[in-house]
Amino acid sequence: MSGPHEIAFVKAQAYGNDFLFVEAEAVEGADPAALARAACHRTRGVGADGLIRYRRTPEGAAMTLVNADGSSAEVSGNGVRCLGAMLAAGRAGTPERDEESATPGAEFAVATDAGVKRLVLLASEPPRYTFRGAMGAPRDLRRRTLDVEGEQVAAVVLSVGNPQCVVLTPALDEARFRRLGPRLAKHREFPAGTNVAFAEVQRADRVRVLIWERGVGPTEASGTGACAAAIAAAAFGGAARRLDVAAPGGIQRVEWTDEGIWLTGWAEITARGRWVRRPGAD
Repeated sequence: MSGPHEIAFVKAQAYGNDFLFVEAEAVEGADPAALARAACHRTRGVGADGLIRYRRTPEGAAMTLVNADGSSAEVSGNGVRCLGAMLAAGRAGTPERDEESATPGAEFAVATDAGVKRLVLLASEPPRYTFRGAMGAPRDLRRRTLDVEGEQVAAVVLSVGNPQCVVLTPALDEARFRRLGPRLAKHREFPAGTNVAFAEVQRADRVRVLIWERGVGPTEASGTGACAAAIAAAAFGGAARRLDVAAPGGIQRVEWTDEGIWLTGWAEITARGRWVRRPGAD
């Protein structure tokens, strides 16, 4: 892209975890990492936790996610749901479209680098839409003790389409979270990095979490992080397999069944506009 270039975008958020959406064709040929770093910058760009390039498909959409720091991510539960909100709104990023909004019961399939995630619309209160999503089955669930600068940290490690490290703790400690979160995210145990959740089991049906997302840092919420925390709590923390996960941004519902993980929560569209990207912006 030479010269100033205007890129149409949609901004959406779920529980304070926010994303920018651009149609893949509109940024074809652009370096995804540089584009994400520039667009997601909180003061010099539009500002977001990640950039999602998407295209419409007959069943819904296909997406690829790049974190705010330019690193690639396989999937985001909140990002998938935000894209679902755009599909439900019937305008999916194109201000010129004015299609009828979807009604409860509508289903969408979102293809990600971690497979297809299927959403069922439960409630439509534009600009907010609530979905129950099939997030797939957890994999490689295990306990590990990790050495973090001489401190032995008991963790639960797993994949929910992306890598996750959950620290179950009797009580959340903000200072410990901020000290260990970035170190765990880049620990040698995880060559590609990992998302980190500190989780406190408050009741059998409720877990409270703090989230440190790979490539972003502390976030108000995470869909896949909520799933991972719920599974770790159910497998090793005495929690039930159907529970609420409370993050600073709000509460999501996670169900771990024989069919896999189900994640229920809302997402809403917050802005539509055009970002003027100057040459060499990064």
